[in-house]
Amino acid sequence: MISKRKVVLVGTGFVGMSMAYALENQGGINELVLIDVLKDKAVGEAMDLAHGIACAPSSRIEIKSGEYDECKDADIVVITAGIAQKPGQTRLELAKTNAGIMKDITEQVVASGFKGIFVIATNPVDLMTYVVEKVSKFPKNKVIGSGTMLDTSRLRYLIGERLDISPKNVHAYIMGEHGDSSFVAWSHSYIGCKPLIQILKEKGKDEKILDEIYTEVQQAAYEIINRKKATYYGIGLGLAKLVRTILDDDKEILTVSTYIDGNYGHSGLFIGVPAIIGHKGVEDILNISLSEDEQSKFDNSFEVLNNMKEDIDKVIL
Repeated sequence: MISKRKVVLVGTGFVGMSMAYALENQGGINELVLIDVLKDKAVGEAMDLAHGIACAPSSRIEIKSGEYDECKDADIVVITAGIAQKPGQTRLELAKTNAGIMKDITEQVVASGFKGIFVIATNPVDLMTYVVEKVSKFPKNKVIGSGTMLDTSRLRYLIGERLDISPKNVHAYIMGEHGDSSFVAWSHSYIGCKPLIQILKEKGKDEKILDEIYTEVQQAAYEIINRKKATYYGIGLGLAKLVRTILDDDKEILTVSTYIDGNYGHSGLFIGVPAIIGHKGVEDILNISLSEDEQSKFDNSFEVLNNMKEDIDKVIL
């Protein structure tokens, strides 16, 4: 278990601050440092959070703004900085712009002497995680993207809602790119220890409900953005869970974006797969046997990312 429990957040937008607020409310960290190119915003956000410490689970937490030298003794650096996709902007254009931002941030973090674990949430998250690993030259297990954690959380919530069961007892994974090419590994979806498909049959429910649920998951971000312009609470809570899983050495299985090397028949990229997370970062990848259809979907998702990798390499080189 990590004792210092210092987290540095780079990027004080809605996503980063949702994570910061969740961490303060949950406790379990001793120091939180906020860094942003908008320095006054970082100062203001730190002040606002700090003023609530008396109401938090633990008053033994220091919250402040800072510079990149604060990363030197941090256990985890979380990067949420970057631009959001603009109307008419392609994913590749967004990726190339944010790749430049990631490169600059990563170089400054590494220059501080940081030896901990990177957690990345900037979109397109699989490619941005790849950028951080390439630029930092860190061990691949110590560079983790939020991957399909949010997608999986949405999936479990919706399944629980449809079947009137706690989402905590829904064991199902969304894999692949954090994007439109993701897919559900339905062949490995369970309620407790019972296969989800078997439960549907027993309840007389049509398996088409699975397609409906996935469509809801896939369209969730668009629906939320149409109504409130951005999504941040869900991913903020997901990032807080990822950070605490690392700090507490929980060995929990999370669908993060991690480097695959022969897993699922592919190598060379970061992509969302179930992985065991602990104080060393990604400690193992949970290789599950996909159906023929699911493997085809994984292959397609990998190619979607791989087709953009060459352009990203040009930016970071």
